[in-house]
Amino acid sequence: MMIIRPITAKDRDALWHIANKTGPGFTSLQPNPDAVKQKLKWALESLVDTPPDEALYLFVLEDTRTGQVVGICGIESAVGLSAPWYNFKVSTHVHASRELDVYSRLDTLNLCNDHTGYSELCTLFLDQEYRHSRNGQLLSKSRLLFLAAHPDRFSENIIAEMRGYSDNNGQSPFWEGLGRHFFAMDYERADRHVSQGKAFIAELMPRHPIYVNLLPEQAQAVIGNTHDNTTAARRILESEGFRYTGYVDIFDAGPLLESSIEDIRAVRDSRLYKVKIKKNIATDSTNWLMASDQLKEFRCTMGQLAFEGLEYACISPEQAKIMLLEEGDYMRVVPLYNRLLQHHTIKPTNAAPYLNQDRK
Repeated sequence: MMIIRPITAKDRDALWHIANKTGPGFTSLQPNPDAVKQKLKWALESLVDTPPDEALYLFVLEDTRTGQVVGICGIESAVGLSAPWYNFKVSTHVHASRELDVYSRLDTLNLCNDHTGYSELCTLFLDQEYRHSRNGQLLSKSRLLFLAAHPDRFSENIIAEMRGYSDNNGQSPFWEGLGRHFFAMDYERADRHVSQGKAFIAELMPRHPIYVNLLPEQAQAVIGNTHDNTTAARRILESEGFRYTGYVDIFDAGPLLESSIEDIRAVRDSRLYKVKIKKNIATDSTNWLMASDQLKEFRCTMGQLAFEGLEYACISPEQAKIMLLEEGDYMRVVPLYNRLLQHHTIKPTNAAPYLNQDRK
């Protein structure tokens, strides 16, 4: 079985191994020993009762048959509080003259910090050998149930910055058409600098609007497009309610998706049930995301289960074991795909509050 859990100090080697597989454009996890060490330290220090204003929650996907860590995903509680968070906003400028009968509608790129303070889904990577059996769905959507369980740790709004298009040689047409002129370095080197801090962006990137039609056609064509390896991740988030609103990454023009947390499908539709553990349960073909609401002991998996009335969810002893659940504990449940819970839509008990509670 596959299980999602918070990263621990014992996962240091696994994190380094994954960092060496991510490739150019994967800014949040580069094969830099100091950066990887700091990221792990940051994640471990965030799993406390009173987290820092900018907390990082990292989760790993573990194959319980082998104990191997095969994927990683994360959430940052807030971006841009200690260092500026930059994006390009794609805007429209109109140039018109009635006298000359000229009307031109042109797109521009404007450097901005509009998402300062937003939470961010980040650092999603799945080993190539495990990109099957809905493992990518589990890895991406597990974070949404953590958001549902701990809304007080996050902003009301959340973003996901998707990796932009680059070719088979790791070259970004957008970078070659724009960024290189101001940074005088190749894409991969600039990408490494970003992973260490973004202060140099403000020092070198122009503050005035950049007219898109003045860029090479290859650069124009990839604005808002994702890397081939990231297209599936984008579709997963869009199926959960995330949307592209015209903001792109300043280096590769990858799209920034955003949503309010309460509007995310898995957050909005998830419910808490009391656990019953049974060896033989009659299930249907529905795949469910199942998660405990703990912090350090957070666990999430997917599979089949059964319901008893409106209060109980029945799982197998094996499922209970990997999720660290006992009879009578509460478990958060939502369909893996966009589907209503049908009859399972009312508040089970006072001890199992609805997710859509007022935010403090």
